[in-house]
Amino acid sequence: MDIPSRQSYPKRRLLRWPWPRRRRASRAIFDDDEDERPLSPLYDPVPGDPERFRLHDWPYPEAEPLEPLRKKRGRWWWISRGFAAVLFLFILLVGWLAFTAPLSKSLEPIAPPQITLLAADGTPIARNGAVVDQPVKVADLPPHVVQAFIAIEDRRFYSHWGVDPRGIARAAWSNLTTGRTQGGSTITQQLAKFTFLTPEQSLTRKAREALIAFWLEAWLTKDEILERYLSNAYFGDNTYGLRAASLHYFYRQPEKLRPEQAAMLAGLLQAPSRYAPTRNFELARERTRTVIGAMVDAGYLTPEQGRAMPTPRLDVRDGSDLPTGTYFADWALPEARKLSDIGYSRETITTTLDSRLQAAARRAVARASLGKAQVALVAMRPNGEVVAMIGGKDYAQSPFNRATQAHRQPGSTFKLFVYLAALEAGMSPSDTIDNSEFEQGSYRPRNAGGHYSDSITLEDAFARSSNVAAVRLFNTVGSEAVIGVARDLGVTSPLAEGDPSLALGTSTMTLLELTSAYAGVAGNEYPVVPRAFKADERGWFDWIWEPRHSLSSREHADIEKMLRAAVNRGTGRAAMLQAPNFGKTGTSQDNRDALFIGYAGDLVVGVWVGNDDNSPLAGVHGGGVPARIWRDFMKQALGEQSAPARETPRPDPSGPVQPLDVPNLRDIPLGDDGSRLRLEDGAATISTRIEGIPVDIRLDDDGVRVEQRAD
Repeated sequence: MDIPSRQSYPKRRLLRWPWPRRRRASRAIFDDDEDERPLSPLYDPVPGDPERFRLHDWPYPEAEPLEPLRKKRGRWWWISRGFAAVLFLFILLVGWLAFTAPLSKSLEPIAPPQITLLAADGTPIARNGAVVDQPVKVADLPPHVVQAFIAIEDRRFYSHWGVDPRGIARAAWSNLTTGRTQGGSTITQQLAKFTFLTPEQSLTRKAREALIAFWLEAWLTKDEILERYLSNAYFGDNTYGLRAASLHYFYRQPEKLRPEQAAMLAGLLQAPSRYAPTRNFELARERTRTVIGAMVDAGYLTPEQGRAMPTPRLDVRDGSDLPTGTYFADWALPEARKLSDIGYSRETITTTLDSRLQAAARRAVARASLGKAQVALVAMRPNGEVVAMIGGKDYAQSPFNRATQAHRQPGSTFKLFVYLAALEAGMSPSDTIDNSEFEQGSYRPRNAGGHYSDSITLEDAFARSSNVAAVRLFNTVGSEAVIGVARDLGVTSPLAEGDPSLALGTSTMTLLELTSAYAGVAGNEYPVVPRAFKADERGWFDWIWEPRHSLSSREHADIEKMLRAAVNRGTGRAAMLQAPNFGKTGTSQDNRDALFIGYAGDLVVGVWVGNDDNSPLAGVHGGGVPARIWRDFMKQALGEQSAPARETPRPDPSGPVQPLDVPNLRDIPLGDDGSRLRLEDGAATISTRIEGIPVDIRLDDDGVRVEQRAD
């Protein structure tokens, strides 16, 4: 009969043979005879008809069910599965790298490119960032340039897959036998390290370095890897990339480097700061001979050629009198980085700084009697464009910017927000308020000089800076209203809600923040964002999505009336000018801070004087030294006082370098292509490149001459 299907016997199960026939029964399931017919202990073939089977007479109805047989897994099965798992894990890691370490990152400079900041009139004021230049192409370089780097850095570069086991073994053996540390990293690993990884020294980082090296080798050609490596490597003297280094040390394009020059540059990579020829020429010369020896060993040079190769001569022309940091530059550079494109070209960016006003600020501060106290000054337009900044007496001694970084108590200059809240509540300058002594819990405000009265107008209270009147007014309008006005005017520092001493300026903020708030009143449009670069013209969508606030005409006229009274007949009389000016004095608790904030013409200026350790000032208050500094600066700025005759110029690090500060200004950038103007001995020299060839165009009394440089 035909083999019955398993569905024909739903209650019948395979049975296990009882011991000792269990082994025999198991073998019966798969019989390896020549017919390759499956046999079962349930069925027997019908004699004479091999295609038919009959049900076997089962002698053991009480037997246990037969377990399914499992084929024994051999060693090669486990090895293949392990290899597949490792391969799968590697694919996952490569995919992870594709997202966390994008390949395009190796095309970007590893250090921020050099940015030169210019004043509004084009005067260079500061330079910051690394010296970088355009990437190199291996196909354009002479063979001896590539050979120098390959010979000393990675002789098997064109034959390994990112990691060189032979090189690692050689380095390990050298470290063990000679005691000298020798690296075994390939050029690909070095590119992975300084492009994608941190300088951390750990096995985990080394493993990631090797993995990224494999990944780079899989996606890039050898020449592309070498190009990115040479274009980003550090060569000392704050110089990154072969092109920048070639121009810096030899004033020559890398495509025109001589063999000895290429050998010196290749030798710098092991220890750029130590081997920089501008710092230690003898060490650089010895290292150059080592590279030449490596080129001979690699077969790139014959011994005779190696011995005949001379020591290269330096041709460094990047000398500059510009500082790498000033108070204004330190504040402006982070924003400048956002404005600049990510690339290898040097950039020059024009700021809002006014050289004339910066010089006036420097002179006003220099003439003040400050003693050991520090000083800060900020001058801006009503739209927030900063035109002058002093962050301390001496940048070289202390680069801490007290105009933008120091959070100090504003004193009575904070009363601007209290009186504005009162005006918004419907009060007017002629309204009166109690000016007698009082206590509020444990807090007891005092008027300077001990002068009190039964009542006083808001205008007189503001002009005389009455503390008791300000606290009473604060309690009348409420702390929420006062803080709301401050926030509207752009104050972002924490303000103590419900604290009556807030009316007297006990919460800290920066001078830049406070001056910006006064600028909002001066231009009657707020909040004002202080900026170091020209603001873009506002379009229709800006007016819709970024609405500005302003005071009503009555409120604006009333607050200016009070600010004018403070200067004409109040605590700010020392700041009085011929032109209409508005301002407010401020002195914090125990005379620790003295300020004057005011505006005239199209300038809003804030001045702060204090000690860095927050100790009291001896006899200094807001209506004294700060008001006189403010007046001195504004007289020069508005033309009421002419600038002094030109003195013998001397460097002064208290602010960005001015033409009056630099004795020999001779290195002025002329665009993004590296062209520069030098002024020397009554002659002007423009250093530029024409079709890649460095030339100098010299203009003097004899006329114009064009001289080819380097070659």
